[in-house]
Amino acid sequence: MLKQKTALLAAPLAVGMLLTGMPAAASAHFQGLQGLLATGHGVKPNLALIQPVTDLGPADPNQIVSMSIVLKAQNTTQLANYIAQTVNPSSSNYHKFLSVNQFRNLYAPPATDVTQLISYLTAHGIQSYAYADGLLVKAIGAASAFEQLFNIQIENFSVNGSSFYAASKALAFPKPFAKLVLTTIGLSNYTAAAPQMMMLSKSQQPATAAAPVALPKHGTATGVPGQYTVGDVAHLYHINGLYRQGITGQGQTIGIATFANFHAQDAYHYWNAIHLKYKPNRIRQVFVDGGGALGQSAGSGETALDVEQSGGIAPNANIVVYDAANTDQGFVDVFYQAASDNVVNTLSVSWGSPELFYLASQQAGQLQALHQAFMEAAVQGISTFAAAGDSGAFDVNAAVPYPFVSKVVSVDAPSSDPYVTATGGTTLAGPIHLKNGWVNVPTTRAWSWSYLSNYTNTYYGPLALYTRNIFPVGGGGGVSSVWPMPWYQQGIPSIQKTPPGQQLIDFTQSPPSVYYQLHGGFAGRNTPDIAMNADPYTGYLLYSTPDGGWVKNVGGTSMSAPQMNGITALLGQYLGSRIGLLNPALYAMAKANAYGPNGPLTAVTAGNNWYYSAIPGYNQATGVGSPNVTNMAAWMKAQQPQQPQAAGAGGR
Repeated sequence: MLKQKTALLAAPLAVGMLLTGMPAAASAHFQGLQGLLATGHGVKPNLALIQPVTDLGPADPNQIVSMSIVLKAQNTTQLANYIAQTVNPSSSNYHKFLSVNQFRNLYAPPATDVTQLISYLTAHGIQSYAYADGLLVKAIGAASAFEQLFNIQIENFSVNGSSFYAASKALAFPKPFAKLVLTTIGLSNYTAAAPQMMMLSKSQQPATAAAPVALPKHGTATGVPGQYTVGDVAHLYHINGLYRQGITGQGQTIGIATFANFHAQDAYHYWNAIHLKYKPNRIRQVFVDGGGALGQSAGSGETALDVEQSGGIAPNANIVVYDAANTDQGFVDVFYQAASDNVVNTLSVSWGSPELFYLASQQAGQLQALHQAFMEAAVQGISTFAAAGDSGAFDVNAAVPYPFVSKVVSVDAPSSDPYVTATGGTTLAGPIHLKNGWVNVPTTRAWSWSYLSNYTNTYYGPLALYTRNIFPVGGGGGVSSVWPMPWYQQGIPSIQKTPPGQQLIDFTQSPPSVYYQLHGGFAGRNTPDIAMNADPYTGYLLYSTPDGGWVKNVGGTSMSAPQMNGITALLGQYLGSRIGLLNPALYAMAKANAYGPNGPLTAVTAGNNWYYSAIPGYNQATGVGSPNVTNMAAWMKAQQPQQPQAAGAGGR
């Protein structure tokens, strides 16, 4: 007999795609297999919004499953201090980045402990091996072996026609290894994260939607809003000055972390179509945890976008695409794989999930696991970028929309991690031709569709803000409820704490039910760090075979993350070394008030992201502003010691 249960009552099951009336793309934002609420919070489950999950019974005991065992990094205070020194031009350790072997010897658990863990698993019929950095052990075996060792049951489930398997309860690791293990992730193939890419629906498209694609006839830029290319990015953010100096990413390797396969030929087609000169045969794919399946097309446009934008900005850089399965395990493993390989100089990810869901589902261990990987990347000199989200300051409301639930000021992960550069969004100045008239954006502003409020109210009525998905579309930003304010944000006068009264309340019940309450007044890490054009109405062209070829009006902070990835590859060539964590340099620029035509930053002082307003200097809608890349390169070079320390070249 098929058993019915709700996601919140079945602890390991995610709420994502279980909410009634939610589009799949939005509901996929739910991260984790622990459900939106854990019973320890004392809040009763919401049965009104949650679809029943059908328990199809035990999984095949011979089915091969896998689990990642994330080990605790050692001497983390020392590690944090050393990372800060590697990006401080006044330190004798400036740009003295570590190799993987050095990192493992200094900060991973003793090799003998890892060997004992692997032997223990092998003795119980589970094959395992450690990643090169010594922080992650991959365990693979039959479902029955894991069930017997950990006293769990792996079961098959279905919801809304989709099936997946997951453990029936949380896994408890044996006591002899409890001090060694940070967290365990896996034993499930449930979809984990969503891309931060936006394509306009038919009802949202501009009046020019049916017009032919405007490919450049000369040069690489179109000059057409909504159909911009990487050539336009070079004009908008003053990259051409570096190109004129021969800085094209030569000797650099760009990394892309993604969770959907793509057609590599699409990127070459895009670059050829805009007449870009680039290094041939430059794309290499690395498949992690079963990623790269031929049928894995959901989100493939995101992967194509990431490669086309980052590789187009740095046309002579190599590109490694780390394509992982879109599961909790894949989302963690892909960063440990990239850090352990240590072949990329820069790395970006344009996928994410609301930070609140990690908290509400007691999945903070996954954030801690990601944090270790980002620390390792930083100390090895890898600059990591993540999209800040496409739901303004109300990140969680993309997945659980207002007015069905309350508005909650919240941020996205992993961009909220202090060892990641969070990239936000802007809307470029100019007229936008919509179906019923024109909307003028007088000056570049923080991206949110609040500027469309008058238009939608006039032509569609006041409810259009919600029924037509105007709110909360915009660049993500706010204050982390997980990570404290990092050292590089100290001394910034506009840094804020988490706002009070932020509760996730379900209004579909009577009386309304409280899901989770965030703590106000927490001095958390502020996001984003920097912002670039992300509004689809002033957005870009994408070429993606699964999406029908050329797509116009593509945006989202998915654009700014790979663009900063490519820009930093250029900076690496210009400065002659890996850059490492970029954030300290960005905030040093802001503290020096280095804005204006001759400065590395351009202030964005108009607009908002539905909650935080863009103001001079740092703000939670656009970070420190937008880059003037040629000036940024010169500014960073001027900060270097006159006799720079030898920079680590990466490697094992």
